[in-house]
Amino acid sequence: MTVFNVRPWALLPLSGIVAADQLTKWLVVENLEPATAYPVVGDVARLYLIRNSGAAFSMGEDATVVFSVVQMVAVLICVVLAFRVRDRWAVAAVGLIGGGAAGNLIDRVFRDPGGLHGHVVDFVSVGSFAIFNVADAAICVGVGVYLVYALVVEPRKARERGEVS
Repeated sequence: MTVFNVRPWALLPLSGIVAADQLTKWLVVENLEPATAYPVVGDVARLYLIRNSGAAFSMGEDATVVFSVVQMVAVLICVVLAFRVRDRWAVAAVGLIGGGAAGNLIDRVFRDPGGLHGHVVDFVSVGSFAIFNVADAAICVGVGVYLVYALVVEPRKARERGEVS
């Protein structure tokens, strides 16, 4: 296979997630007051702007640099995989996970206090669950898509090809 035959389809959803994530973060930072609840669906779903120095559920607030490095590695792996994956499930998983990691990495690099220590903008609050953003949701959905692919789709295809008894 030559370089000209390679179509990195996963870069499309990856780029789309980054754009949607950064646009929504810009909109909420420009239009919402921090730590103020803006009901969307009663008390079930609301917009609630916070700056998160940690990871999911605000854990690891002292490990921002570690999260930044992990996100860099995840983005690099997803970009490499974008040139290799062909199955639409794998394309979706790589695009969602890579886009989410890249979206939050941009915050870690460019938002205050900056330089791999930046705080991620979170703003979606559902019930008493954690506050998250588009990038976080994309990562979670991407992992779910990958699990369905790895545990259901790929084994079914292998059986159809006669590779597994």
